[in-house]
Amino acid sequence: MINMIVKELLNPDSIVVVGASNDITKPGGRVLKHILEGEYDGQLFAVNPKEDVVQGIKCFKTVSELEKVDLAIIAIAAKFTLETVEILAKEKGTKAFIILSAGFSETGNEGKILEEKIVEVVNSVNGTLIGPNCVGVLTPRYKGSFTGPIPKLKERSVDFVSGSGATAVFIMEAAIPMGLSFASLFSVGNSAQIGVEEVLEYWDENHNPDTSSLVKLIYIEQISNPQKLLKHCRSLIKKGCSIAAIKAGTTDAGSRAVSSHTGALAGSDTAVDALFKKAGIIRCFSRQELVYTAAALSYKKLTGKNLAVITHAGGPGVMLTDTLSEGGFNVPHITGKSADELLTKLFPGSSVANPIDFLATGTAEQLGIILDYVDNYFDNIDGSIVIYGTPGLFDVTNVYELLNEKMKKQKKPIYPVLPSLIQAKDAVKTFISFGRCNFPDEVLLGRTLCRIYNSGKPLDEEILPSADTKKIREIISNSKPGYLQPKQIQGLLDAVGIPRAGEAVVNFPDDLKNEAQKIGYPIVMKAVGPVHKSDVSGVALNIQNEEQALSSFQKLIEIPETTAVLIQPMLKGTELFVGAKFEENFGHLILCGLGGIFIEVLKDISYGLSPVGINEATAMIKSLKSYKLIEGTRGKEGVNEEKFAEIIVKLSVLLNAAPEILELDINPLLGTKDSVTAVDARIRI
Repeated sequence: MINMIVKELLNPDSIVVVGASNDITKPGGRVLKHILEGEYDGQLFAVNPKEDVVQGIKCFKTVSELEKVDLAIIAIAAKFTLETVEILAKEKGTKAFIILSAGFSETGNEGKILEEKIVEVVNSVNGTLIGPNCVGVLTPRYKGSFTGPIPKLKERSVDFVSGSGATAVFIMEAAIPMGLSFASLFSVGNSAQIGVEEVLEYWDENHNPDTSSLVKLIYIEQISNPQKLLKHCRSLIKKGCSIAAIKAGTTDAGSRAVSSHTGALAGSDTAVDALFKKAGIIRCFSRQELVYTAAALSYKKLTGKNLAVITHAGGPGVMLTDTLSEGGFNVPHITGKSADELLTKLFPGSSVANPIDFLATGTAEQLGIILDYVDNYFDNIDGSIVIYGTPGLFDVTNVYELLNEKMKKQKKPIYPVLPSLIQAKDAVKTFISFGRCNFPDEVLLGRTLCRIYNSGKPLDEEILPSADTKKIREIISNSKPGYLQPKQIQGLLDAVGIPRAGEAVVNFPDDLKNEAQKIGYPIVMKAVGPVHKSDVSGVALNIQNEEQALSSFQKLIEIPETTAVLIQPMLKGTELFVGAKFEENFGHLILCGLGGIFIEVLKDISYGLSPVGINEATAMIKSLKSYKLIEGTRGKEGVNEEKFAEIIVKLSVLLNAAPEILELDINPLLGTKDSVTAVDARIRI
């Protein structure tokens, strides 16, 4: 497969700005200005029929007058773009195109047709198209964007791809004051040819462990190809990268008609969450979260969860400690000979217990001593957060210079919180000039470190068990759309080996007598037909004899929508739940939790994107808030977790074989220490 991002886009030897202007309030004027200010060292051309010279660059009237050119940045009216692209692609050898102009698929069908024709032309020369309707591309070689601000660009810093140009700008606005630098920015706009997934594919397939950036940022509004995103993010993270992403547009517009527990609990955002977890992506929900995450990832990796909070201001230290503790970190008490020794080197009234508070009068020298002790003597500490601002009484530049030196030399990571952005602005600017990032808000930093630490590694693809696929396909092929009958459901569960309670469906009292004798009392009886049986008194429990059975049958069969009565043995155990729901583009989402009415009352569920292997299934179970009940507590027998996890895996096998399944509930499963058995199930295809 030919990768669609060509070298001419990233490292062009020649660039033409079509629609270049002397007016830098216009996109064609501003993008040319940025390229010139970025000291691009290749050939630079301008095209504008009304100009001879644009910003000191010779200007051609039409693209036909040009020689060969690698990259075209186009900022002209949409209606003129197709002809321009055709001439450049077919006559001038142009392989890379960035169309800044709007007026394409975002405006309606006519614009969409124009956009598709341009893609056809670019594809015909195996070229690359970014946009249209985008703000451009930034690389260390050139600054091909018409918006500002332009961040510091250097290799091995941060790669960033955004589905929204305006959002990319606002993220830059947040990132630059912190000191974050970038290796590249792709604003993909309408993603006519290259979208977020294709940029990830390029990063993955061209990853160089010695030169490629290890931090990737994503802003995405529409996941067009979840499997491609999963594949390449998972691969990049295994190569040593970290990926943080915002997925916007996660709420469902309007109400959705759902008829199962799973349908009510699952949604597109749940699917996004499951995809990100499977891929190992750190999920963020705001620009600030995204840039703090990128900045934290740019420092040495934190390998444990024990942190020292070092501060000369008590309040911020306390707030940070609370945040870290709530997020799963430890701020361990520091005691012993080394702690006592350190205390003698600080001013009276200081504390080294952790937070380490060395008072408002603390000096650069004292901060250096503290950091040396943390790095060399405190074995129960994995990293430090230093909070150091100023009341404005003296210059703190020397403190920040020392902090930078310690960050270079010490083994354990140090995260700087320099909050005095007004009174110490020059000192903070000096610190950032060293190539460092600053975190002005200690609570946001604390939350960021928790988010990173609690984000799991990518989940490996796992081998699923075999099943009777022939039987599954036979049942599905012979079924009408809608809810399956109990016999069909039994067949599907049996085909993948999900244990189920013995059962029979009866329509008449005489059938009931015979089947109940076979199953053996006590039994449970359920109305077949109504979706939520408990809502219509459609379940009769602990039926002890034939007389009770006949009485219950009469009541159940008269419930509206009831077509028959299901009878099963009366089993005991902890009620569990597994379910699945088809989510457009993503495939099937699998959910699990406590069963019965608890699924609606507690809404304590965990979820994964099918296929789910045994390791992921086990992690899903252990992540439930109600896990203690599954594990067994206060003398109550627990559930066989291994068999519960196996059922989740077998559900993946069923969904793979029967993608027509739209919704599925197995609720309840009854779990004991020896077994997990399906008692009731609904499947809609």
